Order: sequence, then structure tokens, then C-alpha cells
Amino acid sequence: MLDEYKRRHAQVWPEMLEALRRTGWRNYSLFLRPDGLLVGYLETDDFDRSQALMKLEPVNARWQAEMAPFFESTGNADDNMFPLEEVFHLD
Repeated sequence: MLDEYKRRHAQVWPEMLEALRRTGWRNYSLFLRPDGLLVGYLETDDFDRSQALMKLEPVNARWQAEMAPFFESTGNADDNMFPLEEVFHLD
């Protein structure tokens, strides 16, 4: 299902993109490895706040329902998203 996941992310709904921006998500990228490992990167002033605001967006609920079949975990992908600790930065 990797090709379909990539296809859908090449056509993210405009209202979803606007909701992400409105709730403080900046420089948001997803990286997908051939074995299905998915890593996201984003910048925000307050991750917990931005994530909480996104959960209130009706478009997010619709998007998460569309994306649910791509994940093995229960619940939506937002509930399984957490910050990683940075252990090195070149600059």
C-alpha cells in the first residue's frame, strides 16, 4: 500500500493543508522507507498545542479516517505521533 499512501500525499486536500498551517505546523515533511517505516518532521512553536488544535479540526478527522487503513496501529495516526529526541545536529 506504499504507492497508494504516496499518491494520496501527493494530493493532500487544500483544506487539510490550511488546517495544518492554521494550527502552527510549519516545514512539515514525511519520509517513507521501502519497508514502511514512516518518519515525519515538522517545526512548531508548541508541539502539544499544535497537535491538540489539529485534533479539533473536522478536516483532520476525515483525513485520519482516510489514512487509517495504511497503519497497523489502532486509533488514528495522530495518537501515535510523538517527538523524537535530537541527539545530533550539524549546525
